[in-house]
Amino acid sequence: MPKHCFTYGSLMCEDIMAAVCGVPARSLSVRPARLIGFDRHPVMGETYPGMIRSPQANVDGMVYLHLPEMAWPRLDRFEGEMYERKPVSVQTEDGISLAADAYVFRSEFAHLLAPGKWDFDAFLQQGRARFTALYLGFQEI
Repeated sequence: MPKHCFTYGSLMCEDIMAAVCGVPARSLSVRPARLIGFDRHPVMGETYPGMIRSPQANVDGMVYLHLPEMAWPRLDRFEGEMYERKPVSVQTEDGISLAADAYVFRSEFAHLLAPGKWDFDAFLQQGRARFTALYLGFQEI
């Protein structure tokens, strides 16, 4: 049964998400959402973030609705060992609460998170080109 996926970093870009999932971008249904009780930080030396539990924080991102089953193993491989897929509850802009899965940074790798907030706009302006150049193998996932 398809599930929803909350994203908060590079996968907020629909074309990147589509490439990772192995589906056409036009087939994705996506909407803005917020995850309460988590915080997003830059991963040292990378252009992407990691997300950890933090009771006083919130993370704005995108929720992809009804991802096909075949997308999940690809997402798991893409996220790699530093992330763990966890069930979460997100709030959409129109106030709807949805159950989703999100990739949370594993506590044993927390030392790799830089202080401060990860900035999606800065990623789009400065980090996206570097990210896509480094991760051109989406189709091989």
